[in-house]
This record gives sequence, structure tokens and C-alpha cells, in this order.
Amino acid sequence: MLDTKTYWLIGASEGLGRALAKALDAEGVRLILSARSAERLASLAETLTADAQVLPLDVTDPQAAQAAANAVQADGLIYCAGAYDPVDAADWNAPAVARMNGVNYMGAANVLAEIAPRFAAQGAGHIVLIGSLAAFRGLPGAIGYSASKAALSSLGESLFADLSPRGVRVQIIHPGFIDTRLTQKNGFAMPQIMSPEDAAAQTIRAMRRGGLHHAFPAPFSWLFTLGRFLPPRLFYALMRGS
Repeated sequence: MLDTKTYWLIGASEGLGRALAKALDAEGVRLILSARSAERLASLAETLTADAQVLPLDVTDPQAAQAAANAVQADGLIYCAGAYDPVDAADWNAPAVARMNGVNYMGAANVLAEIAPRFAAQGAGHIVLIGSLAAFRGLPGAIGYSASKAALSSLGESLFADLSPRGVRVQIIHPGFIDTRLTQKNGFAMPQIMSPEDAAAQTIRAMRRGGLHHAFPAPFSWLFTLGRFLPPRLFYALMRGS
């Protein structure tokens, strides 16, 4: 049951995070909303039916993440903060790669440093990490993004191994392309691109079902879930043809 819970939603100001906030609010979930932009969070909170706590946060600041986590009392955490820039290895953009790793992986680690031990001590809690199909194999033009999402996925698996015996639910959600300001940077075809609202609905269905990994949309996600077991040359040939 979600309607009796309080979730700390990090990355709530834009895209999937914003759509998730509205969808969870409609389900009766109480929300604590975090992102860097206090203005965007406030405008979001005004659209929700229930009072939501607004907690601006830069997840790349470990001290700020610790202070925010200490101030939060929640039944669950949804980590939806994300950074993306297309970067080819031949044109390495060090600041962009550092930013993606800082937000997509280290930001989650900064928050979980406080939340994971607390949930373990309570013997309860729900951790939802918003990953990406890009986590399943390194993708062309995705230096920084694929690696950071793969690291987040591996972190989630370790959390599951350590925390599920202690009563904490851990899930990793792997969406495909979502129509946001981030994917608007792409100059290539994006099969089965979803609206943020569709992706939010699928995320909530996954949260209800349980289970560690969830990838969507099908059948596009099958290329990635099954592609982990294909020889590299075949996988990247399929990617070029997708």
C-alpha cells in the first residue's frame, strides 16, 4: 500500500520526477520534494492536493545531503535525480562526465549514507533507484551516463543483498527514453520514447509489484535485458539498427 506512506522524492523538479510527484500525490502518498531549484519545487507543490514538504538539495554536496537526510522522516526514498549529456569517447568532456557521475551515482551514495543504515535499524523502508536501460551495457556516445547508471544499478543490487534480509525493500527502475529536456539533447532516433506521465505510471506499477529490477518499455527494453548476454559485436550491430 502506498497511500499511507511518506516518500522522499529526490529529483522532483523536472521530467519523470515531477510526473512521479503528481502521480504519487494522486495515490494519496505524502511527499517530501527535493531538487536544486527551490522555485521549481514550490511551483510543483502548489499543484498537489496534499501538503508537500519542500526541501531544496544539491545531492553532490555530501554535507548538504547528510543534513537533509537527517531532517527527513520518511517511509521510503525515490532517487530520481539525473544528469545527462551525450559524450563520445573521442571527444571526452571531463566536466560533463564528472557531473553525470556526481549526480547519477555519488549523489545517491551521499543520501543513502544516512538513509540505508536508518532503514536497516528500523527493519523497514523502501528504496527506489531510478536507473536507465543504459545501465545494462555501455552505449555509444554515453561516456559518463552509461557508467554512472551502471554504478547506480550495482549499488542497488548491493543494497538489496544487505538490506532485504533486514526488512527493507529495494528496487531499481530502468526506463527507456523519456521525453524530457535531457533527451532533447539527442540527435538520433529514440525508439518507443515515453511521456513522463507514462513512465511514472509504469514506475508506480513496479513499486506495487515488488522485485529488484524493472525495465520498460517492452519490447525495446528486451534488447537491453537480453543484450547483456550477446557478444559485443552483435549487440552493437543491433543497437545501430534499432
